[in-house]
Amino acid sequence: MKLVRSVLVSALACSAVLLSGSQAHALEAAEAPAAPAKAAAPGADYTGIAALSNCSASLVRYAESAGTDKAMVLTNGHCYEGGFLNPGVVLVNRSSTRSITLLRPDASNAGTVRASRILYGTMTKTDMIVYEVNETYDAIRTRLNVTPLTLAKQGPADGAGMAVVSGYWKRIYTCSVQSTIPELREGDWTWKSSIKYLQPGCETIGGTSGSPVVSTSTGEVIGVNNTGNEDGARCTVNNPCEVDAAGNVTVDQGAAYGQQTWWLYTCLTATRTIDLNKSGCQLAKPARR
Repeated sequence: MKLVRSVLVSALACSAVLLSGSQAHALEAAEAPAAPAKAAAPGADYTGIAALSNCSASLVRYAESAGTDKAMVLTNGHCYEGGFLNPGVVLVNRSSTRSITLLRPDASNAGTVRASRILYGTMTKTDMIVYEVNETYDAIRTRLNVTPLTLAKQGPADGAGMAVVSGYWKRIYTCSVQSTIPELREGDWTWKSSIKYLQPGCETIGGTSGSPVVSTSTGEVIGVNNTGNEDGARCTVNNPCEVDAAGNVTVDQGAAYGQQTWWLYTCLTATRTIDLNKSGCQLAKPARR
């Protein structure tokens, strides 16, 4: 995991697992869908991109989101303001007042929004937090002229073009999807169906954690960047290992990975709220006590 080391020197416990950058691994009318971001080339600019104090992030919407819906911001679970989330911990409707900086397409700062709650957050199975902010998509567009990115409804195919767009570093990495890894282990954490990037091109660094993984063909968010193997170590913090369907463990030093986000759709209700008890929901649920 790749949090920004320079920012987290005094909070080492929060810079261990998914250093959001060093190989940081690391959503117009009242009833109409909120307008998706439009760019000359998907992933080529900073439309919908955001920055946190320690990570990157993005302003996102569901395909069915309305402009009057409260806006959402996506980042990694390990970028949580309270520190890394233990395995099995799932945050649902947790209060938050986090400040988030939104960028313009040219990477200049457009302004800030503030989170009101965490809709969903975990480092189990996937590594993501979805914040709800205290303004609607329409209000943000009117005040800051910032439009969201749309979350894809399915994971990417091998070979698909992609970009990791970091709001923290204001840097864009481009490459393609190498493969989907059945299981990725890092320290005490395990992630399923992780997206592995085909190198060179996406050698992400600390601070890029939480960056959206954007399809360069559709402009949709196909994942969230979260980690990479820095030193060639096996299954340790900042050195994730790959586990195949047969249980064989592989270490690929320098490899970078992102986590699935389309599972959110499997848990959505008709009113676009997350219901972890919905039939077919693939997101991790809170561990039973």
